[in-house]
Amino acid sequence: MRGYPSLRWQLLPLVAAISLLPALAHADNSVFTIKHENDAIASGDDGHFTSGFELNWMFEPEAQSWTQRLATALPDSIIGSADMAAYRLVHQIYTPNDIMQSGLIEDDRPYAGLVYGGVSLYEDVPMGSWVQSTDLHLDIGLAGPSSLADSIQREVHRITGSDRPNGWDNQIGDEPIVNAAMRRQWWNSTPFIGKEFAHGPSVSAALGNLYTYAGAGYSVRWGDEAAGIPTLTPSPGSRYYMTGRQGLQWYLFASVDGYYMAQNLTLDGNTFKDSHSVDRKEWVGDVSAGLALAWEDWQVTYAVVQRSREFDGQEEQDKFGSIALSKRF
Repeated sequence: MRGYPSLRWQLLPLVAAISLLPALAHADNSVFTIKHENDAIASGDDGHFTSGFELNWMFEPEAQSWTQRLATALPDSIIGSADMAAYRLVHQIYTPNDIMQSGLIEDDRPYAGLVYGGVSLYEDVPMGSWVQSTDLHLDIGLAGPSSLADSIQREVHRITGSDRPNGWDNQIGDEPIVNAAMRRQWWNSTPFIGKEFAHGPSVSAALGNLYTYAGAGYSVRWGDEAAGIPTLTPSPGSRYYMTGRQGLQWYLFASVDGYYMAQNLTLDGNTFKDSHSVDRKEWVGDVSAGLALAWEDWQVTYAVVQRSREFDGQEEQDKFGSIALSKRF
């Protein structure tokens, strides 16, 4: 098992981040979230979007914080000020369906690992009977062997007794990631059977060497009052915590989203050098649904998404799920 001791040393920054983020989240009106995305959560499969892990600290920025100064420096048509901001640390693993084959599988998606950090800005603006919610995201990181995706997956599969992944020699090469994304959602809320029914359209866009896309969708939520609903990869970040803090609270949600995908590094391969790639489909659609449960300051959120085929030769649509645990301070 060569490499595992060094892996533990290389993972020390991640362990340190996990230890430090809760300590940072001592400010009033902040939320610390651990989110895990995995195909096995929804379908029991272990291929394509294999795993995602995110640490998220959301907080109300002070007037003189750099996040608030950034928000006010941007055009008002994008965002006027930041009601909330967030720091994110993300790790993701992508593989073909057959992970036991050591040779290159030309007609299935490439092996790819991503690790990146991000900052998000959020604003809500009342507009008559509607609320306009804006999310801005900036991500910087790495794709390729430096993400340690191969070592992490092998170690997890060794511990769990799962099939050993043998094809990581074919993964995409190291490449810096710089990506910006924006999502705007409009919510209309009305009372319904003793709870709140909220619904509305959304538009989104991203630009960078990880993802470049334009998207639109429609979302619904029914239950106790909340700030939004979860979004799933490739949409970064989201606000989905309950507004109230008393006793048991819950809501159900569903969303339909479509994307015109002009760039997807995990399918197109490396931008600046040759690597394995597949023929990406330009139009991709998602249908997602889930449940959020909260008790006092704790919340757990489950979501599942069915995604249309993302590349030529893909045999089946992908399904994966997400579980997030949040603590409010």
